[in-house]
Amino acid sequence: MQKKNLKKTYKFALRTSLYVTMFTTLLVSVFLYYYHTFNWQLILFPLLCFPLCFAIVQYRVERFIYRRVKKIYDDLTLLESTSLRQQPITTDMGTLTREIDKYAKNKKIEIETLKIREEYRKEFIGNVSHELKTPLFTVQGYILTLLDGAMDDEKLRKKYLNRANKGVERLIYIIRDLDMITKLEVGDLSLNKEEFDIVELVKGVFDLFEMKAAKKHITLTFDIDYLEPIMVYADKERIQQVLTNLIVNSIKYGREKGTTEVSIENLIKNKTIIRVTDNGEGIDKSNLQRLFERFYRVDKSGSRKEGGSGLGLSIVKHIIEAHEEKIYVESELGVGSEFSFTLEKTK
Repeated sequence: MQKKNLKKTYKFALRTSLYVTMFTTLLVSVFLYYYHTFNWQLILFPLLCFPLCFAIVQYRVERFIYRRVKKIYDDLTLLESTSLRQQPITTDMGTLTREIDKYAKNKKIEIETLKIREEYRKEFIGNVSHELKTPLFTVQGYILTLLDGAMDDEKLRKKYLNRANKGVERLIYIIRDLDMITKLEVGDLSLNKEEFDIVELVKGVFDLFEMKAAKKHITLTFDIDYLEPIMVYADKERIQQVLTNLIVNSIKYGREKGTTEVSIENLIKNKTIIRVTDNGEGIDKSNLQRLFERFYRVDKSGSRKEGGSGLGLSIVKHIIEAHEEKIYVESELGVGSEFSFTLEKTK
């Protein structure tokens, strides 16, 4: 067992010293025999030769390997390999090989991550450009039309100014939502947590969008009658924004004469889970992982026929995570979707 624990350089030095000692002892023995001076004192020669050879070989091997291994560490240090820099320099080839392999794997993962981020950055910039370009060109088109003479027609003037105003409002929504996401990501948006009844908050959101749902004959309802209040501890305004985004989405992508249902269930002792379920068009599984990305399109055509800033679900995710809670999504194409999130429940 002790032999296995010997450094490989020691094994090399021991073997080399043994071979040198055997060879020189044999050579000296032949020499002394030839000159008829051979005697028992020759036994002392290998006893002195072996440790001396071992010391010299071990020292030279250690220095030889150390200098080269140190150069490898120095080269990797230039590449900011903090994991290697924090460790003492080893001259054991097996250990060094494992460390280099680990370093290489970490760098490979880092490079792949950077590539993914770069693709995401390009896509994000393209999406921002598209989202801002569309309303800007719309506003510019109406203003130029007015300047070209349509301003003299009172009906056209009012009509085009109203449409230009809608384009400006769209720009304001996008910029406001981007500003909110940025603040949420850097932790600059403080939460004003308080105790409130989540059932009443859902009812309030239902009332706000009752007419919008009625246009598509969609029913906004609870799964059961909640006769008792369910008190939670969170930022009421932000949670209202979460519910608003989820319910508005369910109306946008819900089917005619469909249903948007909200359920509130106890998850564990101090947690409750709120589910928003619809029987709309649903989402393909391939899109679920990226659903909460800014401007991500399930519809690859990038059309915005339903309006909105394209940032709603990203905001929802960031608000829930700012509460240190979880958000989930389940969906089946052609069947419907369910978005759910947890909140801290008060006694």
